[in-house]
Amino acid sequence: MGSSFRFLFALFCAVPALSLPASPYEVKESVHPPHGWVQHSAPSPSHGIELRIGLPQPNFGVLETHLYEVSDPDHHRYGQHLSKEEVEELIAPHPDSLDAVNDWLASHGIQEEDVTRSPGKDWVTLKLPVELVEKMLDTKYHVWKHTKTGDYIVRTTSYSLPIHLHEHVDVIQPTTMFGQFKPFRSTISKVEAAPATPAANSLGSLVNPATGLTIDASCNVTITVSCLQQLYNAVGFTPSAKGNSIGITGYLEEFANFADLQQFFAQQVPAAENSSFKVVSVNNGLNNQSDPGFEANLDVQFAFGISHPITPTFFTTGGSPPFIPDDDTPTDTNEPYLNWLDFILSQENIPLSISTSYGDDEQTVPEAFAKRVCADFAQLGARGTSVIFSSGDNGVGDGDSNPATQTCFTNNGRNETKFIPVFPATCPFVTSVGATDNVAPEVAVSSFFSGGGFSNYFSRPPYQDVVVPNYLKTELAPGTFEGLFNPEGRGFPDISAQGDRFEIIVGGQAFLIGGTSASSPTVNGFISLLNDVRLKSGWPALGFLNPFIYKKGFAGFTDILSGHNSGCGTPGFNVTKGWDPVTGFGTPNFGKLKELILEVTGA
Repeated sequence: MGSSFRFLFALFCAVPALSLPASPYEVKESVHPPHGWVQHSAPSPSHGIELRIGLPQPNFGVLETHLYEVSDPDHHRYGQHLSKEEVEELIAPHPDSLDAVNDWLASHGIQEEDVTRSPGKDWVTLKLPVELVEKMLDTKYHVWKHTKTGDYIVRTTSYSLPIHLHEHVDVIQPTTMFGQFKPFRSTISKVEAAPATPAANSLGSLVNPATGLTIDASCNVTITVSCLQQLYNAVGFTPSAKGNSIGITGYLEEFANFADLQQFFAQQVPAAENSSFKVVSVNNGLNNQSDPGFEANLDVQFAFGISHPITPTFFTTGGSPPFIPDDDTPTDTNEPYLNWLDFILSQENIPLSISTSYGDDEQTVPEAFAKRVCADFAQLGARGTSVIFSSGDNGVGDGDSNPATQTCFTNNGRNETKFIPVFPATCPFVTSVGATDNVAPEVAVSSFFSGGGFSNYFSRPPYQDVVVPNYLKTELAPGTFEGLFNPEGRGFPDISAQGDRFEIIVGGQAFLIGGTSASSPTVNGFISLLNDVRLKSGWPALGFLNPFIYKKGFAGFTDILSGHNSGCGTPGFNVTKGWDPVTGFGTPNFGKLKELILEVTGA
């Protein structure tokens, strides 16, 4: 327990709260516990909680306007991204909100030196004992246990605030959030005898009928960097522009191994041998070289292998270890991507494209919190960074990867059956990536993944106003899946890429791995190459991708015309010509995209 935390706990126990004008409490947020979570016990009164308070952003609408203008290939401001300071000015809370929250904290003995503020002052973070948090929020926390995974968390299902504070606070967490942030990785199998030189092709060649490109037939068995370069029309391209950068986020003690990367490069990207990546620690994140992670190695090996020699960074974000009842050492925190966002938004220089292969079932993340996190991703886009997320691995279903046991129940207390979208992939300010399989032709991955569908939290963004209604009208017969999804919601994914049988090195051994966890870093690598083309021609990086993709860029993607995304006892949605909620617009054709991105220059 840190000294500041001990001081606050002692102060709470010894000093009465300061006197302020009385304001009765009223419930701010209330949820039903998600399926699988049951009350286990009461936490220790001194159990630490890292409380985050989100203050309203009254000018966010202005920021959103800027974001769409600088991302619209037909707008004269295209590519004129905002500075860190300009973004912070636009998301700053009103002084009245700052004062109201500060007074409330002071009434509980909490002073300015006890809190940490985000760069825009729209988030307040403080570490407190649960007993004090219960008093501040007029609530009761419990230890909850997940009946399937055995995980424990400390949460409440309802919290309140003084009435006068409601307009000055958007969200407070961790309170009602029961999410199980996880990597979107579906299959792992050990390769007993991996080829020493994957480029050597003993199986002949195939021609992709959709593109006319020739691909090694071995790519139908094992996906390598060379396979992706062939399939996506980037053979022979070497980036050379200065100032380019690419990032990968790592969470949940997934560590990227340097020795494994060198072995991977020796086999698949010889030109990259003896190069490495920068490690940036967030929230005391580690990169333990004795414990290589499948997810982290997959992400860095393929993203950095495709994009070499563009400057690579691996962000390792520390998260609390699994909470153990009666153990006061761990601090139960929020989803770790908020820790990462706090950090990255405070930096002057951030990678121009960043991918994340993790997420939650949308309904396990409270709507108010999801919308605030999504707004943070909008800040990254406004500053010129492409933010890329995996679309999930369970089709239209929930986090249970076994189709026989998928329930797809809602968390609204009525046990309704509905499709389960995935967050942050449903955030309209990120680019969501689904998964494909095979190479001649590519199809949607059939083995129960390539997450897709429609958000229940986020309405349809303007860039989807044509393609989504067209899909719903032409591809779904009246009444199809009625009541199972929100037809007015943000559709996802936006695009897709290969997502199965990727050969990676972990602990010096070769493995095959799959999931949209593979698709997201793949797209990240190719977006980084496109940024190289832009920068070399004197133009800004692509930034927020979706307005470009939906208006012009779709012509640079290969449409996927076979497959569906099963789940919830249904076949899920079907792929179709054009955009669909399985593979989006399809997979990248680097050669075509390279031409398209040079046609849009702004003023």
